[in-house]
Amino acid sequence: MQILERCTLCPHECKVNRLKGEIGRCQADEKIKIALSDLHDFEEPCISGKNGSGAVFFSGCNMQCKFCQNYEISQFNRGKIVTIKDLTNQFLQLQKKGASNINLVTGAIYVPQIIEALKLAKVNGLQIPIVYNSSAYEKQETIQMLEGFVDVYLPDFKYYYNDLAQNLSGIEHYFEIATCAIKEMYRQVGKAKFDENGMLQKGVIIRHLVLPNHLQNTKQVLKWIYKNMKNNVYVSIMGQYFPEYKACKTKDINRKLTKEEYQEILNFAKKLGIQHGYTQDLEENEKKYVPHWNT
Repeated sequence: MQILERCTLCPHECKVNRLKGEIGRCQADEKIKIALSDLHDFEEPCISGKNGSGAVFFSGCNMQCKFCQNYEISQFNRGKIVTIKDLTNQFLQLQKKGASNINLVTGAIYVPQIIEALKLAKVNGLQIPIVYNSSAYEKQETIQMLEGFVDVYLPDFKYYYNDLAQNLSGIEHYFEIATCAIKEMYRQVGKAKFDENGMLQKGVIIRHLVLPNHLQNTKQVLKWIYKNMKNNVYVSIMGQYFPEYKACKTKDINRKLTKEEYQEILNFAKKLGIQHGYTQDLEENEKKYVPHWNT
């Protein structure tokens, strides 16, 4: 936990002493805060499966996305404080409930604590795969800390253009940081491996949320993935965007994605040569993908 004494876990490198209760951009001190620990059905089919993914949603975030669908926990820091032992027990309880995996949702700011909880859980019988569900705005060195603990990486590659990342998420150098992190994730776990039931046991799924009026951003993201990863990773092209939080009052993203926009992206991906991945049916109720927080 020494890194928390002068925290440089994430790209902001705030250097605050979290062990003494100081907080930086992510709003977290040394205490772990989670908003939900439960079976979750709305991940990719190879993650959720029939029983659901054992999702643990962590509170706080090192990004300030204007369109965040989980803003109550990421921006308002809603959640409850748990100990490392509590977190360990949550992992084991989810396995007992039949979870397909343990899904660590935006746990970047708690990596040292998560590692300790995973060590304890594995000693006490945790056997299901560990999924690291990330914004990709992470330092390579922090991802390296997770080597041997994570089986599946699920990064969300949001932006190709750094000015768009600055405008919509209040961060700098997103493209360089995210691509470096994604390459490290792939180095660790390699090509996708599935069990006999089609459940992902090892590998990388890169997610991308298509934003209205920003199709060129999406096309450039997909180009980078194909050029650098070919078809060695799976790509999840998400169309579930709806204007939430500050997006309702933000020009260009204050409406839902149209079917025509989404189809243009799907056609582009196919023409590019992307073969492995997932798409979504555009629905009237995109909010179904957002959990109901129990804290």
